[in-house]
Amino acid sequence: MLKFLLVFILFIQSSYAFLVTQNNYEQQALVLKSLDIDSSFLKDEKFMVMKDNVDRYRTRHFLKVLKNGNRFVPYLRNLISESGIPEAFLYMAMAESNFSPDAYSKARASGMWQFMPYTAKKFGLKINSYIDERRDPIKSTVAAIKYLKYLHGIFGKWYLAAIAYNCGEGRVKKAIKRAKTDNLSVLLSARKRYLPRETRLYIRKIIMMQSMANSSDFILENNSDYLLNQGSAETFSKVIVKEGTPLSSIASSIGMSAKKLKAYNPQLRYYFVPPKKGKYTVYIPYSKQVDFIQNFKPSKLNNRFYVYRVKRGDSLYKISKRYGIKYRVIRDFNHLKSNRLRLRQSLIIPVLKPTMISYIIKRGDTIGRISRRFKVAINDIIKFNHKKNSMVRIGEKIVIPQVN
Repeated sequence: MLKFLLVFILFIQSSYAFLVTQNNYEQQALVLKSLDIDSSFLKDEKFMVMKDNVDRYRTRHFLKVLKNGNRFVPYLRNLISESGIPEAFLYMAMAESNFSPDAYSKARASGMWQFMPYTAKKFGLKINSYIDERRDPIKSTVAAIKYLKYLHGIFGKWYLAAIAYNCGEGRVKKAIKRAKTDNLSVLLSARKRYLPRETRLYIRKIIMMQSMANSSDFILENNSDYLLNQGSAETFSKVIVKEGTPLSSIASSIGMSAKKLKAYNPQLRYYFVPPKKGKYTVYIPYSKQVDFIQNFKPSKLNNRFYVYRVKRGDSLYKISKRYGIKYRVIRDFNHLKSNRLRLRQSLIIPVLKPTMISYIIKRGDTIGRISRRFKVAINDIIKFNHKKNSMVRIGEKIVIPQVN
């Protein structure tokens, strides 16, 4: 009887393993088909090595990156699905930047999709003194979709569009010409080196990533079942504000810090929206939408920013150096037509006024310890208390500047 049970258990385990393997094979074959790749690619030697190493890769990296990208990934998934391009291209953003909108390369590529400045502008992204839309997760994804469709129009196959996205369309054309074919297995030859090594691994990595993400067995085995529902719920909302609005005004209305709100809007270079005339879209957490509608009231800018009155000998450059901001920003913010100033002219300086916390010096306190405790620079504490040095005495009352 015991022998029978052991045989039965082994049979069940082997059957389950076969089903999982078969399920994974079918998932991978579907991914290949969506990219116009023949299913025989599953026997590609380097791809098989990647599959053998998947345990190490997934536990250290894959699930963590998927989780960290949860703020925007569901929305990106829907954009890609609606666009008609292969779903696997969502994992191009993962391969390019780990879903980080702040990613930046030495070659000047930036954002989740690692756009170079020229390509970004070609596909409708703005880059100026106030915004870099390569870092806008939504707008950059729309641009990436346009770019991939453009590349597909040139090469006719999605895997070639993916390769061209990574190494450039010119490089792919030369590779096809040298290889005398656009067959993927031939183009990825390590011996012939038609394509750069990074690109040869790139397409394999994308296929592996989507296969893993689509495997419910893999997700459940690693206690990450919440990822199965990605895309089923909204994670953020778009709200419209007027030009020059400080992020602190929006943040205070929805009960969060300006720093956290800035993380939802990595495209903004400053803690305010562009001062050019018009309105601007800001992203906020979806759960804060009602709070914004009920509480947000556009504030007068001079309540949030400094107001400076021009003195004799002043120039925009001198004022900008004093506040640590570019003179063009002050000029644009005040809608000045030139750099000329007039005596006693009032200028809004778009640097957030800090709120102040009162603090009484206790035994053992130093400016350095207070700086670390409140996470404020030592020089800022000295400056805001009009002190000549960092010396303090017991019982002395000082203020700690805090920008929320």
